[in-house]
Amino acid sequence: MFAKMSIALLVFIAIFLGYVATRQSTFRYERSGVINAPADKIYPYISNLKMGDLWNPYDKKDANMKKTFTGTDGQVGSTMEFEGNNDVGAGKLELLKLVPNELVEIRLLMTKPMQADNLVQYTLTPEGEGTRFTWAMSGDGGFMTKLIGVFIDCEKMVAGDFEAGVANLKAVVEAHK
Repeated sequence: MFAKMSIALLVFIAIFLGYVATRQSTFRYERSGVINAPADKIYPYISNLKMGDLWNPYDKKDANMKKTFTGTDGQVGSTMEFEGNNDVGAGKLELLKLVPNELVEIRLLMTKPMQADNLVQYTLTPEGEGTRFTWAMSGDGGFMTKLIGVFIDCEKMVAGDFEAGVANLKAVVEAHK
């Protein structure tokens, strides 16, 4: 009886792992909103790592987060290393590409709670009297991301933070335009 249960369990695990292996490991999460201001009023907030504390929801999750900045902020190659509580984790942001008033690309290297190497993109697109701000993140998490994704809706978890960030940035920019 024990042998049959063990074999059944192993078959179940093999089928489950086979299912996990068929899932897509790449992802892209994106949220956006219209800010009632021109792109040149928004761009400084997204292209300078030090200004993230004015609107980025991750700064609000840990007011005591440790940050170390290197390079000239607002220039390609500048970085921010961070270490925060369990809600924030630890890692490094690096400015990769800057197109004034249009695009900011940032490499996000997470070290805690798990390893990740993702691309964050902030885009600004004229829309009506304002500007659409889009916050996107993409990457390839490999097998572990596939496995975690079976149990946790990662997009739902991240999207809530992105939506809060879009709303925070809108409030900050519109109050100072």
